[in-house]
Amino acid sequence: MLTLPDSLRDAFKDPLGPVTTDTDALLAEAAETAAAHAETTAADRAAADPTVRDAPIIAVGDVVTYHLRAAGRVPDVAVIDGKTEREAVDEEIEASLADPEVRRVSVSNPAASLSAELLSALATALADDEPTWIEVTGEEDLATLPAILAASNGASVVYGQPGEGMVRVPVTSETRAEARELFEALDGDVDAAYDALGVDPDDR
Repeated sequence: MLTLPDSLRDAFKDPLGPVTTDTDALLAEAAETAAAHAETTAADRAAADPTVRDAPIIAVGDVVTYHLRAAGRVPDVAVIDGKTEREAVDEEIEASLADPEVRRVSVSNPAASLSAELLSALATALADDEPTWIEVTGEEDLATLPAILAASNGASVVYGQPGEGMVRVPVTSETRAEARELFEALDGDVDAAYDALGVDPDDR
């Protein structure tokens, strides 16, 4: 549905936020983000305990998902493709992510693209109360953008920065505007992509 033009490839190499290797600190920051947007006393619980579901987390990438799970936080939504830096993940990560208790959805998504199948799966997963992991045949390299666009304020989208660590993007009106600019610069039918994602950009 959407593809990354060669002219934009360099723009996608810069991280959308700070890079870290400290999973516990990342989760604490995610809880603070959620608390800042909470409307009830649940905000206090989220700030005190980064593992509660008041701090929704969307993970893009197998290694990121593995580290979050190892830290005791199953992502609310994960997008995984069995690879890291275009190579198969090692057996430890593969075994850890083979959790039979997590709901899974399989989709196809070619490299450097966003398929209607992936966008629709993201929309459905974000609306689900239970954790949902989206298993991609192909690559999930651009899934961070629609995740930011479709997630609610207060959520955190976490993805891997090759060779460096993890990037957490707090979902705010500002970060959503940055993601929208990149999303709309992709080649293809952007309006149809928004429809597949279940997002009206004018209401965000």
